Amino acid sequence: MALEVETLEAGYGPVPVLRGVSIHVADNEAVAIVGANGAGKTTLVRAICGLSQATAGHIRFHGQTITGDAGHRRGEAGIAVVLETRGLFGELTVADNLRLAEHTGRGVKRPQGFRPFTLGDVFELFPIVKEKLATRVELLSGGQQQMVAVARALLLQPRLLVLDELTTGLAPKVVQEILSVLTALRSRGMSLLIVEQSIKLAAAMTDRAYVMSLGRVVHEVGHGEWESTMSNDAISKAYLHG
Repeated sequence: MALEVETLEAGYGPVPVLRGVSIHVADNEAVAIVGANGAGKTTLVRAICGLSQATAGHIRFHGQTITGDAGHRRGEAGIAVVLETRGLFGELTVADNLRLAEHTGRGVKRPQGFRPFTLGDVFELFPIVKEKLATRVELLSGGQQQMVAVARALLLQPRLLVLDELTTGLAPKVVQEILSVLTALRSRGMSLLIVEQSIKLAAAMTDRAYVMSLGRVVHEVGHGEWESTMSNDAISKAYLHG
């Protein structure tokens, strides 16, 4: 199992957000976390990646407990994240941002048979990134910045890629390009955990999903259940503001 989260609790200071959340992501599986604003989706991502401290529960990555590990330790283990804020260095060029990721990625633990991502792989997935290498990131469009953020994450050599609100504010054409990239990543055996507000996009990107509300998992969408879930008005209205 790539990722196992058991009865996780986390929050901000004395304010609890996650309340006993349990999820898992198998090897080479794409799983979505869906729910309305304020459901706790981003807090869950931050707890998994070590950006927020869990107050109870357990997180395991490929069988190893990482609950108390710092964020950089989780990166070294093979977890990379693209946050909604992207976290790029806007004043640096695209090339500089990628070069920093390459350097960091050399310290990641790689299991036998793991094929590292190269700049060539990134350019094949995102041709526009190669075209904009000499451009400062702050001068790129939102869609281009998102592509750079994903490219940078891949150069960190993850086995699990966590994507938080990947498609928010992007043009439909860019969304389709990113969907194609995610399909290519699956072909390389990567596991994906994707936070997405649009249930239709989540269905297009993943095998199954967890629906969150008020810090809890309130519904699971199993393999082959996306169509029935999207047509379920009660779930949509109660948890997805549909």
